[in-house]
Amino acid sequence: MAAVAVAVRSVARSRGAFLLPASPGGPRPRAPLSWQSSGPSRGKKAKAALAALGALAAGGAGLAVALHASVAAYDVDLEPPHWPWDHGGLFTAMDHSSVRRGYQVYRQVCSACHSMRFLAFRNLVGVTHTEDEAKALAAEFEVQDGPDKDGNMFMRPCILTDCFPSPYPNSEAAKAANNGALPPDLSVIIKARERGEDYVFSLLTSYCDPPAGVTMEEGLYYNPYFPGEAIAMAPPIYDEIIEYEDGTPATMSQIAKDVCTFLRWASEPEHDVRKRMGLKAMLIGSMLLPLFYYLNRHKWAVLKSRKIVYRPPTK
Repeated sequence: MAAVAVAVRSVARSRGAFLLPASPGGPRPRAPLSWQSSGPSRGKKAKAALAALGALAAGGAGLAVALHASVAAYDVDLEPPHWPWDHGGLFTAMDHSSVRRGYQVYRQVCSACHSMRFLAFRNLVGVTHTEDEAKALAAEFEVQDGPDKDGNMFMRPCILTDCFPSPYPNSEAAKAANNGALPPDLSVIIKARERGEDYVFSLLTSYCDPPAGVTMEEGLYYNPYFPGEAIAMAPPIYDEIIEYEDGTPATMSQIAKDVCTFLRWASEPEHDVRKRMGLKAMLIGSMLLPLFYYLNRHKWAVLKSRKIVYRPPTK
C-alpha cells in the first residue's frame, strides 16, 4: 500500500494535480509558465541595454572632459622650477649677507608700492644690521604720532619699535595709484604663495613679450608664471637697477635671489632658531637612545616577561 501511495503522488506531481483522470489520447504537454520562458531573455536584454547606456555615458563624459581640457588649455598655470636655495637644506641656515642685500632691494625698489606692516626695524637688529645701523635706517622715515598736549597729531622720526612705513595711507589710495590693482603686503608673501620663493623668483625674472595671438590690455604685462598670465605690476628689476653696498654685481638674477631670501626671512624669522633646536634635539636623542635600549632590554624586559605563580602552602 505504501508503494502504491508513493506512485500515485509521483504521477500527480507530474500531471500538475492530485488524482486527476488522464485525458483521452494520452497526457498533454503543459503550457510553460510565462516567468519560466520570458524571464531569462528579458534579463539578458535589460543587462545589454544597461551596458550600452553605461558605455555611451562614459564615452560622452570622456569626450566632454577632453573638449574642456583643449578649450581651457590657457588656464593651466606654469609650474615654477625648484631653485637650489642656500637655506633649503635640512641643516643649512639663512645667508645673512643675502638677507641684508635683499632688504636694500626692498627699501630702494619694492617699498615704493608694497608695504611690510608686520615687520619692525628692531627685527633687523642682530640679523642684517647692528643696533646703530637699524636706528639710522629708522630715522630716515617719519611716522604720524600723537596727540600732543594740545590734542594735535604730529610727525616724528621712526624708532626701532616702529613698523616699516607703508607707501600709501590706505588701500584705496594704493588702488588709485596702481590702476585699480592693490599691491599685496610682503610681510608673509612667501608663505602666502604656493611654492614660496621659487614662485616669487620665477615671477620676477620671467617678464617677456606675449606669444603670437595674445593681446595684452593697457596697463598689463605678460608673465607666464602669474595666474592668468596678465599682471598689473611692471617689471620691477633689471640689471644694475641698484648698487649693492658690499660691491656684489647687481644682476637681475642676483637681485631676485636676494630679495626672495629677505622675504623668506621676513615670513619665517625663526628659521635658523628652529633648525638649530632641531639639531640639538637630534644630538641629545642620539645620546639617549643607547641608554633607553639598555634599560628596556636588560631592566624592563625582565620585569615584563616574568611569570608569577602562586603556590598555596601544603599541610
